[in-house]
This record gives sequence, structure tokens and C-alpha cells, in this order.
Amino acid sequence: MPASKRIGLGIIGGGLMGKEVASAIARWCHLVDSPVRPELVSICSVPAETLTWFTDYFPSISQATTDYHELLANPKVDAVYCAVPHAMHERFYIDTIKAGKHLLGEKPFGIDQKANAAISKAIAENPKLVVRCSSEFPYFPAVQRMVEAWKAGKFGRVLEVEAGFLHSSDMDPNKPINWKRQVSQNGEYGCMGDLGMHVWHVPLRFGWFPKNVRAILSNIVPQRPDGKGGMAACDTWDNATLFCEIEQNGYTFPLTAKTQRIAPGQTDTWYLTIIGDRYSARFTTKKPRTLESMSYEPGGAQVWQSEDLGYASTYKTITGHIFEFGFSDAILQMLAAFFDQVAQGTAAELPFGCVSPTEASGTHAIFTAALASQKQGQVVSVKRG
Repeated sequence: MPASKRIGLGIIGGGLMGKEVASAIARWCHLVDSPVRPELVSICSVPAETLTWFTDYFPSISQATTDYHELLANPKVDAVYCAVPHAMHERFYIDTIKAGKHLLGEKPFGIDQKANAAISKAIAENPKLVVRCSSEFPYFPAVQRMVEAWKAGKFGRVLEVEAGFLHSSDMDPNKPINWKRQVSQNGEYGCMGDLGMHVWHVPLRFGWFPKNVRAILSNIVPQRPDGKGGMAACDTWDNATLFCEIEQNGYTFPLTAKTQRIAPGQTDTWYLTIIGDRYSARFTTKKPRTLESMSYEPGGAQVWQSEDLGYASTYKTITGHIFEFGFSDAILQMLAAFFDQVAQGTAAELPFGCVSPTEASGTHAIFTAALASQKQGQVVSVKRG
């Protein structure tokens, strides 16, 4: 095994994503020649019974607590993954940064633009810390091929972009309410705050920040069972479609971004389509190994082709090329990028880094404008925070 820099990891939040991240850490041997080796040393979760899963499977854990302050005070913890409801982001993220810990936080990086600005201020005051936001879907091999095409200027003039994240977990109106369906915990962004970072990670990395937006937001199920025999207000936006105008290289093009919790027939469908006058490409997680593309020369044929890429990851792994890349692999790649950044420092350029604080702030500007557009029923300019 190659010599690697050990990094002590603490996880705050023992729910679905906390377990996914911990499982990815357990698979670190999957990576080839990684310069870092994260070790899960501390877990914080409420209620206390959720701690058992972590302590049962990770003998490296020397601290299990229900108080995140105890985790942040632990000198063995170098970096923190934090997955808590949006209303807690500001306090938890700022406390983590002030404690001198590197941070991989969850979207949307603050319940609203004000909270995000406070987090950004703390980051600016601690420039040596690596602070990033979670977004794993762009690490699928086909998307990374699209990233390479963009870096090479292969698309030519971009004509149109479509990006989205759709699922149907809220199709059943009898599904009990949870915090993601309540403004007090999820925020006014609704599905945009919950899902939108996935949609905007690649566009913002390409410099596609919208001039303006016309948003159509829908609250499809206004109340849900409260789990106690009654009903509770479900006051967040279930679905959002944003029509955006992007200006780049002296011209503009449309970008349509969709985030939907109620999309019949969809189960975590992430997609990206980029149409250019020299090259076009599209990918959907419905076909996780396939990149569809079309190259065009003036006067030539216009033919879409499909290519199965197999397992071609950004960070090399032991998996053979013939096998298929999946969601857990994307999480591992995202974590590899985060810890690579921690090892090399904030200024290091990576093959494809995690969402930066600037990009996270960009989504807040977009979502805030989208709320205004829905309220006014018109196109609204997007202003950076």
C-alpha cells in the first residue's frame, strides 16, 4: 500500500448521506495510489440510537456523540462532512470553520442568501481551510467526457443547454411530511434548494451564470399526513422549471434547469444536454454508461452516436473498464476530489473539483431571483450576491 497522508474525518449527521459517505470511506482501498487516506474517527448524530450503525462497522471511531461541539473540539478530527437540515447550515458550518476544520457541506449551503453570505464571510476569514459543497453526479464518466470537450472548446458556439434532476419520491400524497417539505427547515427555495446544486454544478463550472430567469414553481401537494393522525401544511415548492438566459463570448443562449420531486416515472434522474454548432452531447443517469454525441462540420452529416464508456473514472480505481459506474462510485470520486483538495490546498487545480463556495453562492443568487420571478410572474435579472 502506498504511503498516504492520513486525514481524520468526523461526520455530523447520521442519516442517509452520512451513511453513504462513511461507506465510501470504507471503500477507500478501491482507489489506486491515492495521496490521502481518510479515517472516520468521530460521529455525531441525533437521536443517539443512530450512532450504533457507525460504531458497529467502523472500529476506527473513537468518539460517538450527540453534541457536535464535542466533535469539533476533537483534535483527531481534521475534516468534517456535515449533513443537517438547511436551517442548521449557517450555525453548524460557521462553527466547523471557526474550529479550524476542513468542511464538505451539503446543499444549498445555507437556508437562504443571507445565511449563505454569513457562511461565505467565515470562509473568507479562514482562507487556508478547504470548504466545499457536495454534488456527486458530475463525476459520472460520460459527464467528465463532456467536461473535457468543454475545456477543449469542442462545442463551438453553444446553442442551448438543458439540465435537470427529477425524482418521484413525493408522488404519493399520503407520504408523511418531513423537514424537506417545510419552509421553516428547508427554506423558501423548496426543491431548488434541495436538488438544485446538482443541476447547476456543471453549468456554473463552465461559467454559465444567468443574466436573467423566468421561473415557474409548483406546490402540487399542499398538505401531507403529519404522522400523528392529522395533516400538516406542505408549504415548499415541489417542482421548479427555470428558463435562463446565459451570456458568453458575446452571444446569448437559453438554459433550462429543472428540479422536480414529483416527476412521474423518474427515480433520481439526473441529465445534462449541451447543443453546440460544432459538437453536441447528452447524458442521463437512465443510461449510466452511455454518452450520446454528435460532431458536425459545415456541410457534413448530422448524426448522433452512442458510446458506452464503461468504468472510466476521474480518480483511478481497481475496477475494470468493462464494468459499470454507479451512484456509490460517484460519491467515492467526489470524496476523492475533496480530500485531494485538502491534501494539496485551496489553490491547487484538480481534474474536476467539488462545488466551490463561489459556485454555491451563485445558486443562491439564481434561486432568490427565481422566487422573485414566480412572485412577479415575469423575467427577473439575476444578481450575484
